[in-house]
Amino acid sequence: MAEILFYHLENQPLERVIPVLLEKTLERGWRAVVETGSRERAEALDAVLWTYRDESFLPHGIAGGEADADQPVLITTEPGNGNAANVRFFVDRAVPQSPEGYDRIVYLFSGHDPDAVTEARAAWKALSAGNALTYWQQEADGRWVKKA
Repeated sequence: MAEILFYHLENQPLERVIPVLLEKTLERGWRAVVETGSRERAEALDAVLWTYRDESFLPHGIAGGEADADQPVLITTEPGNGNAANVRFFVDRAVPQSPEGYDRIVYLFSGHDPDAVTEARAAWKALSAGNALTYWQQEADGRWVKKA
């Protein structure tokens, strides 16, 4: 049974949230795949992960290269698990269909996009059978609170 986490982004953009979540993933010794909705968004996330903090970076790559299998974090627009990741992140309207093959699924969606909220509700309903789901919402001070 996979653990599925829904993160409702309201107060901080994805570019501030995902690096922290990826750092925590790597600290656990896990690998991650980040699925985006477009190649342009994958390239933008690639740039963020190299520069989000002056004193460090997250080792990663965009899928399609010879070193995909070696990447601790692989950014993609396609299904598949090219780096044998334990965790799959879905961002920018990429929606999880199944948690199969992963220990954890992390679905991040914007609370400012009504279509993304509708998609999240549908994904919650579709994934609820046989999986452990949790819903996290960000408070005004930036803390994440487990709501369900």
